[in-house]
Amino acid sequence: MNPPTKIIITIVILVLYVISMISFASAVLIDAEYVTIYPGEQGGVDVNVENNENFDIEDLSVSIVLSSVSSTGQIVSLPFSVVGSSEKSLDDLDEDDDDSVTFTIRANNDITPGSYNIPYIVSYTNKDTDEKKQKQGTFGLRVSAKTDLDFSVETQNNILGTKGRVSLEIINRGLGNIKSVQVEINPEGYELISSKTIFVGNVNAEDSELVSFDVIFKDKNANLNAKISYKDFDNEDKVENVKLPVKVYTREEALKLGLNKKSNTGIYIGIIIILIIIWFVYRGIRKRQKMKKRESEKNGG
Repeated sequence: MNPPTKIIITIVILVLYVISMISFASAVLIDAEYVTIYPGEQGGVDVNVENNENFDIEDLSVSIVLSSVSSTGQIVSLPFSVVGSSEKSLDDLDEDDDDSVTFTIRANNDITPGSYNIPYIVSYTNKDTDEKKQKQGTFGLRVSAKTDLDFSVETQNNILGTKGRVSLEIINRGLGNIKSVQVEINPEGYELISSKTIFVGNVNAEDSELVSFDVIFKDKNANLNAKISYKDFDNEDKVENVKLPVKVYTREEALKLGLNKKSNTGIYIGIIIILIIIWFVYRGIRKRQKMKKRESEKNGG
């Protein structure tokens, strides 16, 4: 094979390769904006359609499909609904032209937060040949969970001058878990005798965790000042500062309220001492009586 022939064959192969790549690349391209919505709320999704075919198209429509038929024949629905029409029509698209439509999608109230794929179908007609075509695919949508935390304080042996305990309850009322929870306490009205910072870990949705600190109560006007650091459902760092009043009682108030029972130890000790004294007195009396009896018997004898 002479060189000119080799060159011609190489050029033909390259041309065929380029043509095949162009044919392979020809398509209607879909690009949907990735959005985040919350349970029970809705959001707009912009779907961009680009005509990358080598011909003009017409009768173009985009449909959102939120249900499918399983292999067992059952209808499986995604936990979403389309507000308005689930099918949108576009103008004719010339070659290399593009257009977009917007769908409003609402997440169900009881949806589980996470990432979802939303199916779509694009239908169009080749304007030159009247051939009808369809393209199927999915775009991503994320359902997030709003953080909804509540806090309460609990105490044990909350009496002035005594060792007790202050506890912070972290209540997660939201639908999403929070992670890497850490509590740092700033004492006010009491002396902290345990660690100032406690790592909690995860607090699951609709659950709670109790964090306890050992203290000695110094003042009736005490407060639980705490900084709670955590990562929310979207893995973003969050910080909440709380200040909750802590009820502290004097010993007298605690006795009146029955929170601190009066010790009877002194009474018991006093009774024991009195009994011992009585026993010694009784023993002494008995001893003297015996001695008098003996003397009387001697004198009489």
